[in-house]
Amino acid sequence: MGFVNNFFGRFSQDIGIDLGTANTLVYVRGKGVVINEPSVVAINKKTNEVLAIGKEAQRMVGKTPAHIVAIRPLRHGVISDFEVTEQMLSYFIQKVHEDGFHFLPRPRVVIGIPSSVTEVERRAVEEASLRAGARAVFLIEESMAAAIGSRLPIHEATGNIIVDIGGGTSEISVIALGGIVANRTLRIAGDELNENIIQYARNNFNMLIGERTAEEIKIRIGSATDTMEILEAPIRGRDLVTGLPKEVVMNGAQAKEAMQRSISIIVDAIRACIEETPPELLSDIIEQGIYLAGGGALLRGLADVITDATQIRTHITDDPLTAVVRGTGIVLEDIEAVQEVLLPSVHGSKIK
Repeated sequence: MGFVNNFFGRFSQDIGIDLGTANTLVYVRGKGVVINEPSVVAINKKTNEVLAIGKEAQRMVGKTPAHIVAIRPLRHGVISDFEVTEQMLSYFIQKVHEDGFHFLPRPRVVIGIPSSVTEVERRAVEEASLRAGARAVFLIEESMAAAIGSRLPIHEATGNIIVDIGGGTSEISVIALGGIVANRTLRIAGDELNENIIQYARNNFNMLIGERTAEEIKIRIGSATDTMEILEAPIRGRDLVTGLPKEVVMNGAQAKEAMQRSISIIVDAIRACIEETPPELLSDIIEQGIYLAGGGALLRGLADVITDATQIRTHITDDPLTAVVRGTGIVLEDIEAVQEVLLPSVHGSKIK
């Protein structure tokens, strides 16, 4: 059996997946990151038929008739809709294989998940992946994958701290000797910052704006600190008084004010995680610095705010959006050598 699996392993396109609340990224062994699409599925409620997945479905968010719904099947990094997640994973696995031969064996899959998930939630990810066409499934904590993808020396007896701010969760982990020493997982991340902007527009401009508009504002003018440059962007939505369309100009200071509380909670959690860290590891962390990964790492001035609050230099990893999926890819390249960083399999998927 081992021979058969090894033979298959040589030909199958093993893949690493960053199954994110906002975006799903797929890494194919030997090819790199081949898919980066929103974790959205559009479904026709009348026929229960999947109309679109990924970018196509994202375009439909907030713009669909009553019988078509655009679903995000993951909430806070956890599967909230099992069937839809399975269909989404199936779509991405098939998309990877469509340019290959039809007789290619099913792939082994490494998936990054938040470290706070329960065994039931882990089982859901494994089952959805197996039913979507995986031969074997291996799970890894997102922060561990982000540290590996950022090329941090996680197997050495030195302390590394990584902050992975995604769409649904922010994860702060201190890693040494291939294991997590201290960890904090928050359900405050990119989606919550969008929600803050929606709430701010409601309270201060008396207008209702959509999720996509809020995200565009966050990317264009969002900032964690006061900036010298003048940042402004028009926001369009519905006037809550008249019910008619309305446009106002929002500036960077207002966007910062909207997100201030959530950013403070993330910074406080980083400080709390550092306070839990053994003093021997702290000296390494002071030397190495804090590493930021995930889409939230791109928020203007966030690294400076964390540096000021912790007195530890904060760096943004190279290409923070793909750090987790690149980490799963590095694990795939030599899965036998790094098996201690993988979470135990609920289904008993074997490495070989």
